[in-house]
Amino acid sequence: MQGAVSEHLDALAAAGAEARPVKRPGELEGLDGLVLPGGESTTIGRLAEEYGLLEAIRREHERGLAVWGTCAGLILLAREIQDGVPGQPGLRLMDVVAVRNAFGRQVDSFEVELPLEGIGRRPFPAVFIRAPYIASAGRGVQVLGRYDGKIVMARQGRLLATAFHPELTPDVRVHRYFAEMARR
Repeated sequence: MQGAVSEHLDALAAAGAEARPVKRPGELEGLDGLVLPGGESTTIGRLAEEYGLLEAIRREHERGLAVWGTCAGLILLAREIQDGVPGQPGLRLMDVVAVRNAFGRQVDSFEVELPLEGIGRRPFPAVFIRAPYIASAGRGVQVLGRYDGKIVMARQGRLLATAFHPELTPDVRVHRYFAEMARR
């Protein structure tokens, strides 16, 4: 609905996965995984609610659909949002507390070489744009990456969340990680 959808599709293809855009509940059929892209989390949440996607995604996740949220997508996955917009629609699937725009405004965007668990020894070129972070994570959540002491990548079962934008780099290791996670 918004965000770097074409960039995610290209990165997934480069990682060896078949990918297609999803805008309506019926388009979830037959998928092993779904990427919730960046953008503006309140707008994405409201549109997804209006189109019936939130409930459809919850239902498909219960049936085994893997879901990955990048940046705004992380906020949509979070059980709780600190300083969120009152009544902000979301999936509330992942046992994490997200903090919106936690690294500053658009002008404060940055890239950093980030060590990430599960994607290889070489640091990942993480791009942060008005990024959130995870303030706290429940017992079943595996922390895969931190920046400046803050959780920026985590996994809970078939849920993955990244505060940064892997789709904006030529490095497809995080997309490959998700594709393998979705295939299992």
